[in-house]
Amino acid sequence: MTADVHINAVEHRFNSFTALHRVDLEIAAGEFIVLLGPSGCGKTTLLSIIGGFYTPTVGQVLIGGKDMTHVGPKDRPTTTMFQDYALFPHMTLRDNVAFGLRMRGMSKGARREKAMEMLDMVGLADKAGRKPHELSGGQRQRVALARALAVEPDVLLLDEPLGALDLKLRRQMQDELKAIQRRVGTTFVHVTHDQEEAMAIADRIVVMNHGKIEHCGTPEEVYLTPKTLFSANFMGEMNRIPVSAAGASPLGPLDVPAGEGLLCLRPENIGLEGQFSLGPARLTEASFFGAHHRCHFTPLNAPDLTLVAHLPQGAHPQVGAEVELFGSNPVILPSSSLEAA
Repeated sequence: MTADVHINAVEHRFNSFTALHRVDLEIAAGEFIVLLGPSGCGKTTLLSIIGGFYTPTVGQVLIGGKDMTHVGPKDRPTTTMFQDYALFPHMTLRDNVAFGLRMRGMSKGARREKAMEMLDMVGLADKAGRKPHELSGGQRQRVALARALAVEPDVLLLDEPLGALDLKLRRQMQDELKAIQRRVGTTFVHVTHDQEEAMAIADRIVVMNHGKIEHCGTPEEVYLTPKTLFSANFMGEMNRIPVSAAGASPLGPLDVPAGEGLLCLRPENIGLEGQFSLGPARLTEASFFGAHHRCHFTPLNAPDLTLVAHLPQGAHPQVGAEVELFGSNPVILPSSSLEAA
């Protein structure tokens, strides 16, 4: 089952502190949405409002077209999966997965059959009789996911479920989580502060800051054409160069799209060739990162400025060398966005 979610002008206050400022968000049925942002940005508060754990101070929450604003968690077509998984240590995996079905009055035979179906979906049917302590972190995460999906929620809410896993396992689980979501078709709303995780799994990313939505779009849109400087910086490194409407900059005249503000270039969009020249620069530092060399350049025309570039794996940069740098795929953001960042 699946449903759309509409957040209409939701504001939430904790005493005198406003955690959310008139948030509007539409989530399509079957969509995988990721709420992304730093600690304190309001993403978990918004997730809790969708799940019914908080009632918004102002605004409305619709799930499947029905007003759920004042409906409690147990009566909503949602299930929440938390970071600690909250598995029952004394129960087998099968009984853990079947627990929600038991609470809903399903017969023992039917719920065991459903539990085994869900464990098979996450690749753990052969371990159904084990206890949680006998599993790895990634396996426990799969059990928690199976339990959450067993009750067939219209919307699954995930609060940093991969945060406790190591990097290699986290990447593996990102792939599995996305594959399972596509298979079941349930609407997923996932909270994380990990930009790479958001890029790996999301249909759309909602970048949040200080209780507001900075940008909502596909991973490609958010990364390549950010709407605000905060969004640009939070989604990865960004070089910023002030430019005038005529293209004047600390580096000299630049052949860039018209518009006064901040010229933003990702490190991978600065190199030894490109769409337009950034002028001469001296390499001051270089580190090999496997897929690329991460290099720091000091422009000769602007010695107080540092440009970070990712040069290709086959490049052999020498510290102290002077080269001509080029830029590609520029984004011009208004100077006013600097204050917002």
